[in-house]
Amino acid sequence: MIFDRNENKEVIILLGAGAMGTAIVRRFASGRKVLLGDISESNLKKASDDLKYSGYDVETCIVDATDKKSVEEFARMAESLGTVKYYIHTAGASPSQASPEHILKLDMVATGHAIETFGKVMARGGAGLIISSQTGYMYPIPYEIEQEILNTDKDRLSDLKFIKETAYQNSGLAYMIAKRVNHLQVMKAAAGSWKKAGARINSISPGIIVTPLAYDEFNGPGTTYQNMIDNSAVMRTGSIDEIAEAGAFLLGEHAKFITGSDLLIDGGVIASIRTGAYKLH
Repeated sequence: MIFDRNENKEVIILLGAGAMGTAIVRRFASGRKVLLGDISESNLKKASDDLKYSGYDVETCIVDATDKKSVEEFARMAESLGTVKYYIHTAGASPSQASPEHILKLDMVATGHAIETFGKVMARGGAGLIISSQTGYMYPIPYEIEQEILNTDKDRLSDLKFIKETAYQNSGLAYMIAKRVNHLQVMKAAAGSWKKAGARINSISPGIIVTPLAYDEFNGPGTTYQNMIDNSAVMRTGSIDEIAEAGAFLLGEHAKFITGSDLLIDGGVIASIRTGAYKLH
């Protein structure tokens, strides 16, 4: 049976086919073509089946986000499907899942390459969304270091003195710094390559959101997560639907004056830390 005879549909791309990304896609994928990319074939199948059985038009592609050629081939596939209008990036690894080296390679360098690659294929009026993290606000980077990061090529970021001396100490620090660099990369793209393409790009920094992968962190050692929940303003975790609502707004027509920004959605964790109501250990 042919469910949709319409042609020349706008394309929505999701790199990192997890629960949060697919929740965002669901908000505005009706009548559009969805292209999912992930390194895991099983993740792709699950996400694709969930969307297809809900009536969405879905294609999939195995993508290694840390491989520039793989990401470039993914972008070419997207172009072949139609007008590339939306790009969502959730590919990443959490501190309990990976070494500092892998986190910096995937969450920092590879994210920068993906932003650059998809900026070249975005249609005018298109929009991108990078999923970062509240941790990007937990380790303040001096202004002069941020300027150095902004002026350093993505492939050389890991060689910066600050990155070498700080981010490689442990996976937690690597993750915090990589996520702050995400914010900087979004700013740089919004004012540069994405501006030239006539497209917008923003990021979202979620706090503690319940997803299947988040349970790796919940079940990790220590009580940091519980302490953050207990000391946040709303005193609870967030849901993927709350992130999806914000993501759909930033990608949609009501946010056409917003680009180069990060939206912190953390239930007030960072507010508690910044005001001294909660001390992060």
